[in-house]
Amino acid sequence: MITLQKTIAFHETYAFERIGRHEDLLFFDIETTGFSGEYSMLYLIGCVYYRNNCWNLIQWFADTPDSEKELLETFFVFLKDFTVIIHFNGDGFDIPYLLKRCLAYGLTYDFSGVESLDIYKKIRPYRGLLGLSAMKQKSIEEFLKVERKDLYSGGQLIEVYKDYLVSHNKYLFDLLILHNEDDLKGMPLILPILNYPDFLEHNFFLEHQELICREDIFGREFHSLRLSCKNGFSVPIGFTRSNSLVSLEAEGECLTVTIDLYEGELKYFYPDYKNYYYLIYEDKAIHKSVAEYVDKEARIKATAKTCYTRRKGCYLPQFTPLWTPCLQAEFKDKITYLSYEPDFFEDGEKLCLYIRHLLDILRR
Repeated sequence: MITLQKTIAFHETYAFERIGRHEDLLFFDIETTGFSGEYSMLYLIGCVYYRNNCWNLIQWFADTPDSEKELLETFFVFLKDFTVIIHFNGDGFDIPYLLKRCLAYGLTYDFSGVESLDIYKKIRPYRGLLGLSAMKQKSIEEFLKVERKDLYSGGQLIEVYKDYLVSHNKYLFDLLILHNEDDLKGMPLILPILNYPDFLEHNFFLEHQELICREDIFGREFHSLRLSCKNGFSVPIGFTRSNSLVSLEAEGECLTVTIDLYEGELKYFYPDYKNYYYLIYEDKAIHKSVAEYVDKEARIKATAKTCYTRRKGCYLPQFTPLWTPCLQAEFKDKITYLSYEPDFFEDGEKLCLYIRHLLDILRR
C-alpha cells in the first residue's frame, strides 16, 4: 500500500459550523474496479481533513491486489478521529461498498461512530423545485454555474488501474491519484448546494405583504397576494418555480411568494349529505330539520355533489386541505379555498405552514 499526504487549498464555500467543528469533518471518496462490493475491489481511498490550521489530503493506494485489506484497516483506524463524514452519494455506494469489502476479509469495521452527510441525499428532495436535470454531480455543478473538466471518469480508470498492476508505470499511477485528488478538491465547488436545504427547511418570517392588481389573458383584472419572507439563510443562485396559481422566487436571502386570490362565489359542501335536502330553485342544501317546512316539489334528497351552500368572498387556494372550513368550485376539485383576511399571515405559524405546503407542492 502506498500512502500520500500533503496540505491543499480547500476553499470553504459553505459555513461548516452548520455541520460541526472543522476538526470533526472528514471528506472522502473511493475508487473501485466495479460497482459490486462482492465481485470487484477497492484500490484507492482519498480523504480531506482539517488539522494544524490547514486542510490536508491523504490517499491510500492499493499498489497490489493484496494491499486492499491493509487499505481498509488503515482507513477505518483513521476514521476514529472524526465524527462527521461528507460525501456525494456515499450512503448509496461508497459506504455499502466499503462494508462489503470488510465483510469479504472478515473485518468488523462499521460507520456507527460517525454521522453521515450525503450531499446527494440532502439535495434530492429539492430536485424538482430547483429544476435539476439529473441528480449527478455534474448537474449540480451546472446549476451552480461551476465549470470543471474531468479528463477521465471513474469507469475509464478501471482499465488504467489494471494496466498499472501489470506495469507499475508511474504515469498511470499519477493518473489514478490525480483523478481522486481532483474529485476531492472539487468538493467545495458543489458544497454551496447545501445552502438550499438550509434555506428551505428553516421557518420563514414575514417581511412584507402587498395586494397587487393584475390582468389575465382576457384582460380581466384580478388580485394576487405577494409575500416577501426571510429566515436568516440565503441561496447562492436564485431560482423560480410556479404553477397555475402560485409562483415562488428565491433570490439571495429573500423568498417571494405570489398567490392568485379567488374573488367571487364558491361552494361549501356539507360532509353529512344524508341529513340534507337540496332546494331545486334556490340551488342550495338545507338541513332536513328545516327542509320539512319546504314544499316537497321544491326539494329533493341531497347527494354529495348537491349538498352545498354558496358563499361570496376573497379566498386563498390550498392544494390539500390545511384549514377548515374550506370551499370548492365543484365537488371533486382538488384545489380548495379558505377565506382570506389581510392579517391572515401575520400569524407566524400559519405563514410557515402555508409556505411549507407550497414548497411541497411545487417540488413534485
